[in-house]
Amino acid sequence: MSTCTVTNLPITANRNWRAVYENKGYDKVIKLLGDDIILYSIDTDRNISLDSMDIGILRNALHDSNLEDKPICLVCDMKYITNMSLTYKKQIADLIYNPTITFGIVVFFNVDPQFLTLAETLAAMAPVDLPVLIRQNYTDAVNTVLEWKKGLPVNEAVYSEEEEKYELHKREFLAFLGRLSWMNLTDQVIPMPPGDDKLFPFFKAIESFQGDLRENIREKEQELEQIAQESENTLTEKNILLNAQKELYKKLKSQLEKEKSSLTARIATQEMELTRISTAIAEKTSTLRELLDMINVLNIDQSKKNTMIENCRKMIDTEMIEKRLNIELTTTDSEFLSKLQKKHPNLNQRELRICLLIKLNYNTRDIARSVGISTRGMESIRYRMHKKVGLSKHQSLKGYLTDLVTPIN
Repeated sequence: MSTCTVTNLPITANRNWRAVYENKGYDKVIKLLGDDIILYSIDTDRNISLDSMDIGILRNALHDSNLEDKPICLVCDMKYITNMSLTYKKQIADLIYNPTITFGIVVFFNVDPQFLTLAETLAAMAPVDLPVLIRQNYTDAVNTVLEWKKGLPVNEAVYSEEEEKYELHKREFLAFLGRLSWMNLTDQVIPMPPGDDKLFPFFKAIESFQGDLRENIREKEQELEQIAQESENTLTEKNILLNAQKELYKKLKSQLEKEKSSLTARIATQEMELTRISTAIAEKTSTLRELLDMINVLNIDQSKKNTMIENCRKMIDTEMIEKRLNIELTTTDSEFLSKLQKKHPNLNQRELRICLLIKLNYNTRDIARSVGISTRGMESIRYRMHKKVGLSKHQSLKGYLTDLVTPIN
């Protein structure tokens, strides 16, 4: 423990009363002078700007010194401090007007000329019952505190009446600026000096600035309100659009379900028809085979018998072809028709069926019989289809349809 050379009071230090800022190149240090005087200083060797208040080390010092419930005598060494951030200023304003620590007197010393106006502003903003003073050096600062503790007057400066008015107006001016800048008090009333006062133009300028600032704030609030309204309108429009899309989706889904139901019923009907046709063909074929067996055993002219047998066999072959032409499509056939329709949407349903039969190697006569037209009519259709799919004279329709489903290696 060291001793103050000015007061002979003991100086107490504690490592919990130090805040280290390695990246900024300084430490904040608190020491206790005697029993109740707090010494605050910055441990550095260069000019700095304070970013934020570290109230924690002050609370540690007050707790450890049993000073938490007592008015504090605070002595601040301002050496090397040339500025402080707006955040720091707002924290000081909060500490002044919303105190969680009670101050009895605050004294600044070693104030850098660059920081002097800011220090005077802090002093001007202080409550009337809290003396905030600026002294030249440590000796003057601690002696001021000791005098205050004894109840002696500490504002010993003597001014003329004119100087007194100037100092008063200066404090009012600085306090007004501090509250305006640090606390956004744009509606505070500024006490105007008489019109012939030499500081009147400055007060008038700050009054005008206050009005401009209020107007800017109102414009910003209106802009924010407009942005909020536009955002709300946009959100409403998006919700309307979303709801409309949901409703459209429901309608499309309902429509597709109806179409699916209709197609399912149609497929079922066609399957029943195919079953009926297949059964009828099977019955006809069975009857023709029985007839063929009967002809084989007849004792008639052999040439006539051969003619009759040949006709029966042709009829059986024809029935078998009809049966094959009406069987259910395979997966490969369905894929072929789907691909063909996508590539040539100008082909109608009959032409698509004809393309499938051509690919399956049925001849023109069988295909003509299947679709219910003559062989010559079938040849005309094939000619038109040849042009529809864009083939040249030397290209084969069958070859083109076969290549359409052949994967390319």
